[in-house]
Amino acid sequence: MPDALEPVHSAPTTTGRRRVAVVFGGRSGEHTISCATAAGVLSAIDRERYEVLPVGITTDGQWLLVDDDPAPLELTGPEPVEITADGLGRGELALRPGDGSLTALTPTGVQVLDQVDVVLPLLHGPYGEDGTIQGMLEMLGLPYVGCGVLASAAGMDKQVTKVLLGAAGIPTAPHVVVGRHEWSRDRVGILAACEALSYPLFVKPARAGSSLGISRVERPEDLEAAIEAARAVDPKVLVESGIVGREIEVAVLGGHGEDAPRVAEPGEIVMDASQGAGEFYDYETKYLAHDAVQMVCPARLTSDERDRLMSAAARAFEAIGGEGLARVDFFLTADGEVLVNEVNTMPGFTPFSMYPYMWEVSGLSYTELVTELIELALERPLNVNR
Repeated sequence: MPDALEPVHSAPTTTGRRRVAVVFGGRSGEHTISCATAAGVLSAIDRERYEVLPVGITTDGQWLLVDDDPAPLELTGPEPVEITADGLGRGELALRPGDGSLTALTPTGVQVLDQVDVVLPLLHGPYGEDGTIQGMLEMLGLPYVGCGVLASAAGMDKQVTKVLLGAAGIPTAPHVVVGRHEWSRDRVGILAACEALSYPLFVKPARAGSSLGISRVERPEDLEAAIEAARAVDPKVLVESGIVGREIEVAVLGGHGEDAPRVAEPGEIVMDASQGAGEFYDYETKYLAHDAVQMVCPARLTSDERDRLMSAAARAFEAIGGEGLARVDFFLTADGEVLVNEVNTMPGFTPFSMYPYMWEVSGLSYTELVTELIELALERPLNVNR
């Protein structure tokens, strides 16, 4: 079983600093969370080693140069943070394939920027975490941090993740898939199939993150409305049996070359309802109710539970073809059963997120983690078929 290991850093290929385009914002409902993630990374990245080019994507898909200042991107309250052309953005970007160069249209005219060595896409949800930007960067010939096209798309789609994990012999929660056409064609049949699941049920958009559109359903009469609410986020929906157990998270970092992926010490999210935590780990609890959540790492586990969780996390990462990073979320039941809940290929990366915290506890600081991810991306060859 994999252990939590010390970081391995490759030597720089040039004597100067590498140029890193940090890309954030985006078109998904997780735009604000992506900006908060970028605020943390911009504060932590090793400036002696890397030159940073912050790039914000607006909610309508416009690429903009953004000032290298994390403060306006921080999520400090319920008000959303948004990249706009007349706000945080200061010049529209165009990308040229082949040489990694960018052209910016600024108020003072056209500016040709230096070559970008690697892209760090801090985009959550559709149009960022789902293989779309990864495919674009492959076409442009630009190295990038994180999973490739296939793994990103598979990890984003909870149904596809379950199929791949099932093929690898990794158990997940019992579920029913509510497809777009099936819902309109056989609503009664789908609701009947859901009755075979164990309440409470969790109704989830198949391709969304940050707990957007998720409902906990206690009664059969509330199920239809919950499915409709999830369909407003994604026309494909999963209805899962509620699993009684602890929620354990494990951070995975892609190996160098043929090396096995590295796995951090498992962590556990412990919520306090008296401090404002929701009935499950929802959006408000994750990002706004900081006093209501305690991140416990290492999680209080037996040695056998720890070994099985860490081994399953590495197997799940490889089952989807993971590269770079992922966070694997588990249920650990009272009788010791380990079930994968989700595989997140661009996990939360804010200063209060579990992924960097698990690596910090395992001996890898936030800055070292960012460096490790960039170096992994620079080592990896581009291949449009991967």
